[in-house]
Amino acid sequence: MTESTYPQLRIVPTRFLNPETTEKLLGELCEIDGIRRLVLNGPNLPAVIPYGPARGMANDTSYRRSIMVCGEEFVLHIHVGTILVELESAEVISQVKLVCDEVFADKFPYGISEGTYMRSNMTTTDYAKYGIVEDERILGMSDPKSKQRPIILQGNR
Repeated sequence: MTESTYPQLRIVPTRFLNPETTEKLLGELCEIDGIRRLVLNGPNLPAVIPYGPARGMANDTSYRRSIMVCGEEFVLHIHVGTILVELESAEVISQVKLVCDEVFADKFPYGISEGTYMRSNMTTTDYAKYGIVEDERILGMSDPKSKQRPIILQGNR
């Protein structure tokens, strides 16, 4: 894996985020200039229960719902546990920390660390899923088992 020239952050709340908190956090992060890519990680929330005695029944959970981010609506398919953020420059790190402090202020603690968390070069999985890509921001964001493409939101660019 080649070294990324962009700083990357991992935001790890001590709890899984509700859709309301996720929507608020992503809305605040969307307003920051200098965020290059953002990945949400967490357990899948399937629409239909895949196994067990209730197999095939609808999964009625309040955590799987539509949220609005950057003026676009999309269905939250996961229960958000960690957020990976790639920034244009290191000057934006303080703004991201301020947003996290504001959103998580009275709810629960969180951790934020800087390192390399996203791939920055094309892998075999990326090539098999997307072919040759012109936009390098999508590299390393593919899930080999996912049947859908990543959601791309246009921020302030």
